[in-house]
Amino acid sequence: MSTEAGSQAPGGGAPWAGGVTLDSSGRPLDQIRLAGIAAIGHHGVFEHERREGQRFVADVVVHLDTRRAAAGDDLAHTLHYGILAEQVAAVLAGEPADLVETVAERIAATVLAFPQAVAVDVSVHKPQAPITVPFDDVVVTIHRDRTKLPAAEPYRPPAEASAPTPAQAPPTSTAAFPLVAPSAAAAPPPAPAAAPQPSWHEVLQTGSQPTADGSAHAPEPQDALDVPPAHPVDVVIALGANQGSAQETLRAAVTDLARVPGLEVVDVSPLARTAAVGGPEQPDYLNAVVLARTTLAPRALLHATQAIEQAHGRERSERWGPRTLDIDLIVVGSALAVTDDLELPHPRAHARAFVLQPWAQVDPDAVLPGLGGGPVAALAATAPDRDGIRWLALDWLTAPVPAPQPEPQPDAEQGRDAGPSTTGTSAAAHGQHPSQHPSQHTAGDWRA
Repeated sequence: MSTEAGSQAPGGGAPWAGGVTLDSSGRPLDQIRLAGIAAIGHHGVFEHERREGQRFVADVVVHLDTRRAAAGDDLAHTLHYGILAEQVAAVLAGEPADLVETVAERIAATVLAFPQAVAVDVSVHKPQAPITVPFDDVVVTIHRDRTKLPAAEPYRPPAEASAPTPAQAPPTSTAAFPLVAPSAAAAPPPAPAAAPQPSWHEVLQTGSQPTADGSAHAPEPQDALDVPPAHPVDVVIALGANQGSAQETLRAAVTDLARVPGLEVVDVSPLARTAAVGGPEQPDYLNAVVLARTTLAPRALLHATQAIEQAHGRERSERWGPRTLDIDLIVVGSALAVTDDLELPHPRAHARAFVLQPWAQVDPDAVLPGLGGGPVAALAATAPDRDGIRWLALDWLTAPVPAPQPEPQPDAEQGRDAGPSTTGTSAAAHGQHPSQHPSQHTAGDWRA
């Protein structure tokens, strides 16, 4: 493997790069090149390729500005190519794909998860491809940037390998800013078992987190997600519940969000009743989307929403299982991040009709950024779970709606992690119809 950082003049050639990338001033960006990263992968359309594996090689050119890092001799302001090389090799040796093109997209997404990376050229070599004529190599080369995002998800380490042990839980790390866990010698002494925990109001008011001794403290900044925006930014928050008095819980959650310092609720979508997708058999969900503006850092907003979930009895005992309240951050300004505790934009929002449909009702011109993004209304119309939406209630913040109950679905899968499309059946029975303009719904008293 070789690495190189340097500027390339316009028109200059690179051995295997897609050419020069310019910054916002029209000047060529610097480059970090990783050539010849190799691993045994099991990619291919033939059974023997999946079974036996073969050698794959990746060349990567990352386009970025290295001046700030060089001026301060600070790794935090450039790309850690050692970590990137390990992640590229993990993609090559990881989840099998039929196409080399898919592997290249995964590598590009992994590179662009580093916020310093502006663009990337990826070449994936398959020198042992099952071709019946003499050949030297098969190479797929792609160029991706922030305007032409990869059609794949970035690499994530297996959960069992990345999960911290209870005794030495390291701080949250990101792809861009790897952090080192504190040593055992520096660990604070164990706290008394009966120490009181801070109330959720304290968490909301201060942005603090519970510590081992039961007190609350404002966490030290760890990465860009801990930095508040210079100006208020738009936020999209998804709400869902299917346990207890779900409608009352969602109403209370909207009120709680409006009380969070630094968060201004702008509008609330109609309420969607949706079939559960992706988990055990369970009652239908009630789902809504909140549009807001915030001056909070993304992670501080995450902590506030988690505190609201906990205040309403949220338990995380089963993935995609029933829950009293689920709050997801879908979009926070222009934040693009993949970290241990938060991904923005939400990585599965583009396929969740129970998010997209209410969102499109309250903001018909909305656009979901990031991988798989696009016009929200168009995504809602093609989402895999679109047929699971039972109805939309427009005045749900002030009027009662029927409690969600399971309905027979002979041709539909039961589960949770995606939402559905709109049918007017039950909506008409309750004097509400999905085709009504979103401005007809009543906002309730959360603005007071």
